[in-house]
Amino acid sequence: MVLISLRIDKLLWHLRLTKSRSLAQALVAEGHVRINGKRIEKSSVEVKAGDSVTIPKGEGAFAFQLLSIPPRRGPSAEAVTCYKEI
Repeated sequence: MVLISLRIDKLLWHLRLTKSRSLAQALVAEGHVRINGKRIEKSSVEVKAGDSVTIPKGEGAFAFQLLSIPPRRGPSAEAVTCYKEI
């Protein structure tokens, strides 16, 4: 099954950028996540390949472009092939 899009909270969890899906939901609810430069506040927002996502990381931010939708939450080596840092 090929995924076309995925909820932002599941994406952050699948890519191992958050330790749990509930932490990803909290980041989104607090307004710390941007998709294509637009601030989002709902975890149900769908992202697709080609979208750029920005999340907080330490004192700064981490921005990446989604290359493909990960089918599962696999090992980190598999997750890093799905995005590139911008």
